[in-house]
Amino acid sequence: MKAVRYVALAIVGLIILAIAAVAVAVAVIDPNTYKPQIEKAVESSTNLELILAGDIGWSFIPLGLELNDVEATLEDERLVRLDQLVAQLSFWSLVTMSPRVDTFLLNGLDANLSVDEDGNGNWTRIMPEGEAKPEQEETAPEETADQSTGEAEPLNFNVESVEISNARVHYEDKGTGQAFTLEDFTLNASEITLGSSFPLSVAFRFATNQPQLEVDGDISARLAANEALNEFGVSDLKATFDMSGEPLGGESVRAELAGSLEANLENETATLSGFTASLADFTLNTDLSVNGFGDQPKLEGSLSIDEFSLKALLAALGQPAIETEDPEVMKAIAFSTNIGGPAGTVELSDLAITLDDTTFKGSASYGFTNSAIGLKLNGDAINADRYLPPASDEEKAANQEQEQPQDSSSGSSPAEEGELLPLETLHSLALDINLGLGELIVSNLTINEINSAITARDGLLKVEDFSGQLYYGSFDSTVTLDARTDNPQWTVTKDIKDVQTLPLLADLADVDMLSGGANMAVNVKTTGNRISDLRSNAKGEINFNLAEGEFTRMNLTRMACQGIALANQEQLGSSGWGTSTPFNDMKGTLRIDGNTLNNTNLVAALAGMRLEGDGTVDLAASELDYEIGLRIVGEIHRDEACRVTEYVEDVVIPVECRGDYTEDPAGLCSFDGSRFRDTLKTIAANAAKAKAREKVDEAKAKAEEKVSEKLQEKLGEEGEQVKDALKGLFK
Repeated sequence: MKAVRYVALAIVGLIILAIAAVAVAVAVIDPNTYKPQIEKAVESSTNLELILAGDIGWSFIPLGLELNDVEATLEDERLVRLDQLVAQLSFWSLVTMSPRVDTFLLNGLDANLSVDEDGNGNWTRIMPEGEAKPEQEETAPEETADQSTGEAEPLNFNVESVEISNARVHYEDKGTGQAFTLEDFTLNASEITLGSSFPLSVAFRFATNQPQLEVDGDISARLAANEALNEFGVSDLKATFDMSGEPLGGESVRAELAGSLEANLENETATLSGFTASLADFTLNTDLSVNGFGDQPKLEGSLSIDEFSLKALLAALGQPAIETEDPEVMKAIAFSTNIGGPAGTVELSDLAITLDDTTFKGSASYGFTNSAIGLKLNGDAINADRYLPPASDEEKAANQEQEQPQDSSSGSSPAEEGELLPLETLHSLALDINLGLGELIVSNLTINEINSAITARDGLLKVEDFSGQLYYGSFDSTVTLDARTDNPQWTVTKDIKDVQTLPLLADLADVDMLSGGANMAVNVKTTGNRISDLRSNAKGEINFNLAEGEFTRMNLTRMACQGIALANQEQLGSSGWGTSTPFNDMKGTLRIDGNTLNNTNLVAALAGMRLEGDGTVDLAASELDYEIGLRIVGEIHRDEACRVTEYVEDVVIPVECRGDYTEDPAGLCSFDGSRFRDTLKTIAANAAKAKAREKVDEAKAKAEEKVSEKLQEKLGEEGEQVKDALKGLFK
């Protein structure tokens, strides 16, 4: 036992002697006397020139080193400079085998990094060329392997204070001209210990020249990490960034972050609590937990965006304004939802989107493994026309020029037409969408009670139910897009019932030439992925019927009376004609062949007439070419010149409708004088037949009279009875 005691005393004595020796050395030796040797050692082993202009100091308790006014140059250019560096360790923490940094202070750091035209950084020239890197010992991997088999001991890390102030780093790429500067950088942290939180504050100014941008940042928070370094936390985060420069159009804007974050790398969990992010008047709020960092995460929480003005946000960011027909739209936008769902799927419930005076509510989902998107959304009412860009003076002038005949010799060619849909995206698209809207105004049309169901799987997209109420009627349509090949196939069917054409055309194109409840059945197929291809490849038909209606700005009765008056060789009166033509049961079939619609069975019942016609509509040229016949079947007007005689009964008065239907639809139709020759022939034939009948009737009357006279002479009173019988015989 005495031997053990002596050994222990000897060890303690040696430690005391070592401490005393260190204390004496620190007290007696002046490190400044070794500055020339230190500078020479650096210069001999590197390409740097070290200048120790300030004092070097060290201390015993705490054990530390202090450098002042240090500069290192590389090829006569300053690489790095610092005003002061202080590093101190707690001496007694070394004695107790629990190292603790007492103070680390770095003040006035100034570093200059650059890359030349060949892409070589100046820091790569610090070491002399050709110097071999020290070879690693072959046993190192084995030692590492041996160490990895054991359990890692917790890291014991303690720092009393860290302070970095007035630091600057400048970087320049001479090949591209790109440069940035981090300056006025400060960092303060204290009582840094693993397993508990500690305060941290950072401030800086960042500037870059391509593009010209400046950012002033100020961050404060409490940080925490466990001893195994697999669990981290940030609390009481408050960060502000004041930005200005070219990307912001010369404007200044502030961004802010606040909240708390916890992450466990071992359990693969993370939590955001009370987190907010704001940019100008845009503010995002969330409380979110994530379980699993792989491809099957489970999310739970909430997300919201406070009401903001998109136009004000763009103005604050110096971005071009969004011009809209109504300047008051896009000034009240908000979003909120709850987040949940099983692992691998994000489900948004209680989803609410506000766009000005329109509200959408519903739910949504997204699958991480198959990128499947589900959406169920219902809105109250929206006027889409308010969000359209207003027509500029140049656009109005261009539209007027388009209405004028174009000179084919001008040499101008249309812009190249692009693909309508991204086929590769459609191949992998998985959609299940149900949309509803109480009222939609688009192109000045009002559509109510809209419902739509959209599905997409493996390149096959279907709009299985697109229906709604339209101008006192209804519509129901389906669309199928088969994009599984490079030449997509489209199928469109649509049923329209009792849609009132007068208000529809008035709102759509400011046209008031036709009224009546329209019924239509559309069945069209086409192929292609360009608008021009879809039009030219279209095949199908449109069956239409208007039970009761009126041509509101077209008097077909007057056109028919013009022909009748010519046949009667009389002049029509100038008043009492009106400007419209009522009709019943107008129907027909339009056969679609590319850009051409063919109609061979147009019929309608008019007052005293039957409308019959055929023609074509050229959609590419916006022109129609119709030949219409007004068959006279009864009295059509009280004008004496338009009286229907036996000569004109059942004849056809020709009308032609030709021209650009986008200009003046009411002026397209007129009396067809060229075809009226055929009508005159029919009238002449009818007149000849009538005269022949008159002559036959006259001959019959004369024969009857002669026979009656002769019989009366012979038979006396009985002859009157026979005469009456003969009248019936000659009729």
